[in-house]
Amino acid sequence: MPNPKIKQTLRILFILASIGSLYFVPWILVKAWIVPLPDSVQEQLEEGVEQGFDGMIVYVDQGGKPPEFYAAGWHDRDKKIPANPQALFKIASISKLYVAVAVAKLVKEGRLSLDGTVAEYFPELVGRIENADKITLKMMVQHRSGIPDYSRTPNYWVDPPQASSDNLDLVLDMPADFAPDESYGYSNTNYLLIGEILDGALGHSHHRYIKEEILIPLGLNNTYSLLSDVDEIDEVMSGYYVGYEEDLKSNDFINPAGSMLATAEDVGIFLRALNDGSVFKEGEQEIYSSIYVYEHTGLLPGYQSIAKYHKDIDTVVIQFNNTTNFDGYDWNLAEIIYNRVVKIVKRSRD
Repeated sequence: MPNPKIKQTLRILFILASIGSLYFVPWILVKAWIVPLPDSVQEQLEEGVEQGFDGMIVYVDQGGKPPEFYAAGWHDRDKKIPANPQALFKIASISKLYVAVAVAKLVKEGRLSLDGTVAEYFPELVGRIENADKITLKMMVQHRSGIPDYSRTPNYWVDPPQASSDNLDLVLDMPADFAPDESYGYSNTNYLLIGEILDGALGHSHHRYIKEEILIPLGLNNTYSLLSDVDEIDEVMSGYYVGYEEDLKSNDFINPAGSMLATAEDVGIFLRALNDGSVFKEGEQEIYSSIYVYEHTGLLPGYQSIAKYHKDIDTVVIQFNNTTNFDGYDWNLAEIIYNRVVKIVKRSRD
């Protein structure tokens, strides 16, 4: 984890990035948005590298066609290793899709209840989490609990706690963001608690359940629950933070629904199975559809990801880029590039 010197550097970068964004970011993004579309996805990724990303990967799966793989920039900037479309990548909150599928499966098995409350699952948190007796598992899955997000506490990403209990401690006794089921507020704390609920219901790690019930049946041999599960760390794409020179690849993030790594192809196969229903057994998809979404994005220091299925063209498009900063520029640029990639794919079908 970051040492004190790194922490101080990140704080300074945060301040400078916030100030700089007021003057520079919008115009750069407008230019990225309005320039004519290039002829190919590959050219679009190369433009993305020129606009500031160290490396990019895109996977395109059009129904009835062989999948397409694209990469530009660096897999490892320091070692001058070119970006590899088959590299492992930290998919961050895309992991929530896998966890939500696990919830749906266990609800169908009768091992969990969507109406079970925080107070029932965690009696020790009554009085520590506001409305614990009213917040249900379904509300947590849907980010409608009102429980504050531990990752938005001051300076969280300068030195994130490792243990789930330490992350939870950051928001205990805080007032709710809103009354249960009265609004939507994305909160990683929801999925931290869901991970604990899954482990309790299973009697073992939910990572094992996801592997046995989702990954193995779909043949996803390049998906891992934790960085520590990866045999060769050099297979993981390097991650970079603007203004900080060191590779963030070795930084370990182990919190539930944010810790997974996968290739773009594996994420694409999973996403198609999620959307066409083949990841589910009878009765499970109806439960899933009532609790969660069918696409997601992910963000960790050094790692951004977008995973979506486009029904109108029966196409899955996965995009990874390995450069982030505090001011939102890279995130907005990634979304602009993603939308342009989709337009190029659609144009190729006409």
